[in-house]
Amino acid sequence: MVHNKKEFTGGSVLLVIFFIVLFAMFQPIFDGHNAMAYLDNLYNSISKGSAYYVDDLREEAKSVAGYQINAKIRMENESQAADSAALITKAGGMAEASGRDLTVSGDYAGILSASLDDADTMYHNDGAALKAKYPNYENRDDRQILYDWNTMLAGFDKALKEQYAFEQAKVAVNINAKVVETAYNYYKVTPENIKDKMGIVIFSLLFYVFYTMWYGFAILFVFEGWGLKISGH
Repeated sequence: MVHNKKEFTGGSVLLVIFFIVLFAMFQPIFDGHNAMAYLDNLYNSISKGSAYYVDDLREEAKSVAGYQINAKIRMENESQAADSAALITKAGGMAEASGRDLTVSGDYAGILSASLDDADTMYHNDGAALKAKYPNYENRDDRQILYDWNTMLAGFDKALKEQYAFEQAKVAVNINAKVVETAYNYYKVTPENIKDKMGIVIFSLLFYVFYTMWYGFAILFVFEGWGLKISGH
């Protein structure tokens, strides 16, 4: 039995409108996407736009100028070792693959600069240009080159630490974490500046708060109108 028809009716109407809006939000009316997918893409674009560290890491790479690396890296498989040797050779270094083992030597700063160049290309979603640079990757996933750089940089970190070259190892870690992994994870996402999307960002945050409260009050009015109340006695 309804205790307060006015309150119960008001809450029911709010719930009905809430679910109508929810249904509309799941329709592909935002550039072919539903509201959740559109906002997910938007926030991914904004986060990518604020995660560009290539220029900073180029400066950091200069701190190891003149250093000659000589390291043996254990790759995931023989194919990756052979492909990665081509990346090092293109960067001006020397590399020899033997099974899963990859021996790398040469100008460390030059090799790091090559990894930054490739990551920068992929950050700007130009996988075709990278495949043109490395023909042996033509039939691979666009991100395979970055994946191989990721494995090598992690290998540099381990090998250099074993040689007590901690400062040189740190540069590889930073490039890997801030540039290579970022370019890999955000590939094909178009970077956006939050200043250019400030209106929709503020609206989406305010709407989220309002929509959540809307549902809460609707449930409250329905239950109170129905006669259900929390009592301490």
